[in-house]
Amino acid sequence: MTSSVIRQAAVTVRVFTQRFSATPRGARLARRLALHQLDRWNLPYGSEVSDTAGILVAELAANAVTHGRVPGRDFELVLTYAPGLRLRVDVSDTRGERRPASAAPGPLDEGGRGLLLVDALASRWSVLDRVPVGKTVRAELDLGS
Repeated sequence: MTSSVIRQAAVTVRVFTQRFSATPRGARLARRLALHQLDRWNLPYGSEVSDTAGILVAELAANAVTHGRVPGRDFELVLTYAPGLRLRVDVSDTRGERRPASAAPGPLDEGGRGLLLVDALASRWSVLDRVPVGKTVRAELDLGS
């Protein structure tokens, strides 16, 4: 009996996890540290992936601070990078009952466009339940050629 073995190159998945205060300052810091971490992972400042990831982190962190804030609770950022394959951005907050709205904003609305940006820039995004409490909004960028 002959068995065919498919060999794949090993992939080292890199992970960055940090909690931030659920304030505008915490959201800004999340974006800055995310870009710094991507640069350390050889996704340099100003590259297309870095710029796109920066926008995704900024929008998801701003949403966590604005709509998912519970006084005294932080939000969490997790970056998961599989070189050449995928970059995942997870932003978690403790307001599981407040899900992102899918309705498009009106032309005179001052907000509500952040998730339109996420939808346009990410390869895919979703909202996941977070155990024991809260939700995680996940955005992924496919990096494969």
